[in-house]
Amino acid sequence: MSQTASVPQGLPMERDAGPFDPPSQITRLREAHPVSPMVFPDGHEGWLVTGYEAVRQVMADTRFSNRQDVGVIHVPYETPGVPAAAEPSPQTPGLFISMDPPDHTRLRRKLTGAFTVKRMKQLEEGIVAITEQQLDELAKLSPPVDLVKQFALPVPSLVICELLGVPYEDRETFQSNSSKFMERDITLEDKMAAIGAMFGYLTELVTGKRATPGDDILSDLARDDDLTIEELSGMAFLLLLAGHETTANMLALGTFALLEHPAQLTELRANPSLMPDAVEELMRYLSVADIFYRYATEDIELGGETIPAGSTVVVSLLAANRDPHKFEHPDALDVHRKVRGQVAFGHGIHQCLGQQLARIEMRAAFEGLLRRFPTLALAVEAREVKLRTNMHIYGVHELPVTWA
Repeated sequence: MSQTASVPQGLPMERDAGPFDPPSQITRLREAHPVSPMVFPDGHEGWLVTGYEAVRQVMADTRFSNRQDVGVIHVPYETPGVPAAAEPSPQTPGLFISMDPPDHTRLRRKLTGAFTVKRMKQLEEGIVAITEQQLDELAKLSPPVDLVKQFALPVPSLVICELLGVPYEDRETFQSNSSKFMERDITLEDKMAAIGAMFGYLTELVTGKRATPGDDILSDLARDDDLTIEELSGMAFLLLLAGHETTANMLALGTFALLEHPAQLTELRANPSLMPDAVEELMRYLSVADIFYRYATEDIELGGETIPAGSTVVVSLLAANRDPHKFEHPDALDVHRKVRGQVAFGHGIHQCLGQQLARIEMRAAFEGLLRRFPTLALAVEAREVKLRTNMHIYGVHELPVTWA
C-alpha cells in the first residue's frame, strides 16, 4: 500500500468550508489522490475514492460487492438496516441494496415496472396536488415556521405513503424510528430497537396486504407468491425509508441553499422553466446521500492503485459531484448549468430506483414554494440553522423561515 492518508477520527464528514461544501480534507485528497489509501478508526486499512471517474467505475463494477460479509472488516457505520458484525452475517431478506446479483436482480426486477418514467409521469398530477395542498396548509400558519416540519417532510411522506399503501396517520411511528437509526453515533442496542420496531410494523402491514390487497405498490408485491413475508417487509422498509428521507432533506437543504444564493433564487423565480436544470444542479451541488461502501471481491486496478481482495472501499458521491475534471466551477451553484452525469442518485445496478419520483417531487415542491411565497426568507441567521452532521443523510434538522 502506498503512503496512507490517515483519518484518525473516522471519515472526514464535517462540511467545514460551509454548510453546502465538501469536507476540506476530502477535497484535498481528491486533488492529490482520487483513489487514496486510508486508515479506519479501528486501525484497519481501506480505500477512499473521491475522483469522479473512479467513483463511477467502483459503482458500475460488480466486482465491488455491496455485501458486508464479503469484506475482511465490517465497518460499524455501514448500510442502514444491516447491523455490523464481527463475523459474516446472513443477508437481511428483501434489503436488496445490500445484495449482489443474482439476489439483487431478482428482487429489484419486481419493482422496475412500478418506477418507470412513464408511470411516474402519470403520477405527476397527484404529486402536484399533494404539494399544493401542503402549501395551502403552510400559508395558514403565522411565520416564523419550521419548513422541515411543515413542508419538506410532509410532502415526500404523503407521496410515498400513498404510493406504497402505508397509512399516513402512522407516519410518526416510521419517521421516528427511521430517524433514530439514521443517526451516526447511535448504540447498536438503540439501532436494533428502531429496526425491530420498523420491521414489526411493516410485517403486520404487508401480511394484511397479502390477505386483502389494495391498489398500491406493496399490495402488488404482496400478490407475488415468489416473495416471502420477510422479503416483503425488507423491501417495504427500504422503499419507505428511501422514499421520504432523501427527498425531505433535499427540499429543506435545497431551500436553504437557494435562500443563501439570492442571485440564483431571483433568476429561478424570474424563469421557472429553469426548474428541471436547477433541481439537477441542486442534487449535484448538495449530494445529501454522500458516503457509500463497497467490498473488493478480488484484486482490482483502480486509478493506478491495486485494491486487494476483501478491502473496504468508501466512495464519496459529494466529492465526485464537485470534481473540477468533470464539472466546470463545481463549487458554484448555477441554476443555468446543464448538468449531465451527476451521481447523486448513485451509478450502476444500484442506482436509485425512485430517482424519477424524487425529481418530480422536487420540481413540484420548489416551483410551488417559490411561487406561493415570493418573500420567503430565513427567520434566523444562517449560522444558527441546525445541520444534520450527525446523520447518514445530510440536511437540516430545522429550517425556520418567514415571509411578508
